[in-house]
Amino acid sequence: MPNPISGPPAGFAALPGRSAVVTGASSGIGAAIARELHAAGATLFLTCRASADRLAAVAEEVSAVGRFVGDLAEPAERDRLLAEATAALGTPDVWVNNAGVDLLTGAGRSLSYEEKLAALLAVDVTATVALSRAVGAAMRERGGGAILNVGWDQAATGMDGDSGELFAVAKSGVMAFTRSLAVSLAPEVRVNCVAPGWILTAWGETAPNEWQARVMRETPLKRWGTPEDIARCARWLCSDAASFVTGQVVNVNGGAVR
Repeated sequence: MPNPISGPPAGFAALPGRSAVVTGASSGIGAAIARELHAAGATLFLTCRASADRLAAVAEEVSAVGRFVGDLAEPAERDRLLAEATAALGTPDVWVNNAGVDLLTGAGRSLSYEEKLAALLAVDVTATVALSRAVGAAMRERGGGAILNVGWDQAATGMDGDSGELFAVAKSGVMAFTRSLAVSLAPEVRVNCVAPGWILTAWGETAPNEWQARVMRETPLKRWGTPEDIARCARWLCSDAASFVTGQVVNVNGGAVR
């Protein structure tokens, strides 16, 4: 199986002197994005819902100036996050909405379809919309900034099963919102979305053989993606190297078209 590249070249999409907030940063894609933005020179503020110890470890690794543990499904917690992040950074230069509900591992697996849908809408959609609008307004008033959301490549093509239906509802909303908010906040603020394909996070590491075979079958590059693959794209989209890119949903999925 082909190996991913080891990392970007020195100076790639640098972010010296920039500040960034990454939600859902205690593990997986969020932690990888935090590491990549740190490598680019950004000052970081990190958040997660419940994994305080894991978040503390990532925060120490990337020299984060602050961290926040709270449930972004709650409006009061979103307000608290905005207040604490602003106190630590001022208006951030970059905001990454990576926080999302885990329905594939842990307690989320046992929820009913309706409960899963409600949770996805509250965190993946409503929190992304509310935080993006609030920080976007502050960035626009300040005169610049970049917002990055996280979608899903198969939201645009369709996937069978309960999880496919549920994630399609939530992530299609995030992707469509990204395009509209980019128009609303232009020209001062850029808003983009990265759409991961089959990424080797906690679920993928233990997925049964039939799913492993499906990933290889559906991915032309014949490997799982890694959180680092997503993080490198995120770094570029958040940097001046992508200064003429806004309102875009960028698939990072090994070439999958279905």
